[in-house]
Amino acid sequence: MPAYNIFRRGLLKGTAAATAFAMLNQASAQSGPGGHQGGRSDTGSRELHGQPVPEPPPEKSAGPIRPGRGSSLAGKVAIVTGAARGIGRSIAVEMAANGADVVALDIAGPVSTASNAAPATPEDLAETVRQIMSYGRRGESIRADIRDIAALRAAAEHVEQTYGKIDIVVADAAIQRWKPLLEMDDADWRDVIDNNLNGTANTIRAFAPKMVARKSGRIIVLSSMQGKHGTRDAASYSASKWGILGLMKSAALELGQHNITVNALIPGLVDTALTRYDTRLSEAIRETGREAPATPTPQQAWDARAPTVALKVGWLQPDDISPAAVFLASDAAAMVTGAEYEVTAGDSAKDV
Repeated sequence: MPAYNIFRRGLLKGTAAATAFAMLNQASAQSGPGGHQGGRSDTGSRELHGQPVPEPPPEKSAGPIRPGRGSSLAGKVAIVTGAARGIGRSIAVEMAANGADVVALDIAGPVSTASNAAPATPEDLAETVRQIMSYGRRGESIRADIRDIAALRAAAEHVEQTYGKIDIVVADAAIQRWKPLLEMDDADWRDVIDNNLNGTANTIRAFAPKMVARKSGRIIVLSSMQGKHGTRDAASYSASKWGILGLMKSAALELGQHNITVNALIPGLVDTALTRYDTRLSEAIRETGREAPATPTPQQAWDARAPTVALKVGWLQPDDISPAAVFLASDAAAMVTGAEYEVTAGDSAKDV
């Protein structure tokens, strides 16, 4: 009799049913699909004309199918920039929830007058660390400016000395400036590009050498759907996020020989301090072809945008983005590099 029929037909009830169900789960976890002990799902011959077909070495492969290989980060050490709030915080906490020790790095203060968002605070950064440690993981904060590569290199030395290694680097820190291109001050353009694009490059250049020395690592950079298409009155941000994609692909080509993967997460519109801004909400409405008031309510923006998105939501939350980062940092993503992962609720389905 198939195991599931025991429960469907009511032959086992109460404690007995719970015990039997736990035993079935344990057996499944130990054996894997087909009852084999963590081996390949493809058990057939791997030859062509009598010659063996080469395969990736174990240290590069995602390995055999096993529970948690796409989510477990047990024993890993991660550093996340822009971690004081928003998507950066969500990724840091999500990684801790899945077993990683996490260092949260953020300037936690003013970045530039070009930023339309109120700056993150030391209290924001402390809250991120509190949430990391609530999962029983080690965590700490580092206050640093990603435009300062010397500060990032010092952070890399500290993390390696304190935790013994660096397995995962997430480059999330970013600012945004809403202003027409021809009205933008030189400093506005320079600060957005310097923070978002140069800061992401600095992050890779500062931390990747530690990974190269260990011949292993995962690097995840945050781009944006605004980097995949133009955005009116946000040219500097779109340019910086498009540049990050070129940076990611180039780094993937260079670092692959060291068994380091480099990938980009591309969020759609996400509710964070960076986007909770009148001009951004107005643009979200205009993108649907409607006229937008100068100061729309969040509900007006949601109602205009949701019908145009495949999953019928106006925008996402940071916690909708972070599970994809965990996958890209996991063993299951061993053969994923140079890739763009869009998390947009289907807003990107219309794009080429």
